[in-house]
Amino acid sequence: MENLNEEVHKAFEVIQQGGIILYPTDTVWGIGCDATNPDAIAKIYTLKQRTETQSMIVLMNGEKMMYNVFKDIPEVAWQIIDLSGSSDSEQAKQKPTTLILDKPRNVAPNLIAVDNTLGIRIVKEPFCFKLIEKMRKPLVSTSANISGQPTPIAFKDISPEIIKGVDYVVNLHRDKIAGKPSTIIKLTNDSQVKVIRK
Repeated sequence: MENLNEEVHKAFEVIQQGGIILYPTDTVWGIGCDATNPDAIAKIYTLKQRTETQSMIVLMNGEKMMYNVFKDIPEVAWQIIDLSGSSDSEQAKQKPTTLILDKPRNVAPNLIAVDNTLGIRIVKEPFCFKLIEKMRKPLVSTSANISGQPTPIAFKDISPEIIKGVDYVVNLHRDKIAGKPSTIIKLTNDSQVKVIRK
């Protein structure tokens, strides 16, 4: 537990200074930064050799933060979030869900997709949850690979270029095989639902 709190503190310090981190998420290893800092976000795009039109997602720790970023949240979003965290659905529990929602605000402009949407995931993973709680802001999350290369399923699969390119590597779960990438569901404010990735 001590190690967890210490790593949260170290990652927080780096993020506060506009740095980018490599960290374990509830799915795969991710590269992240403060979702309100456009310069830090630009660093991630550069490191991944990715164009800014390929948007990244953000992690949040609950309802309050969601309402800070989205004024209108479709009712179905809450049903999907409840399902992905419910203990009676083993499959849903193993597969976190990313929601793409309309008209985000209070995040950096270079994080928002060209159609004015943003992908978000509510996290329960202790490191991410505590870090977001300390930041009081959403945390950017994108897979730890150069754009177009396979998503690494374990820390040992992450390329040296990515490891050298971040400002801090979180020293937790380095021997764990990652979960699968999340399901992605796009919801519009007029309640249309589209599954992007199962």
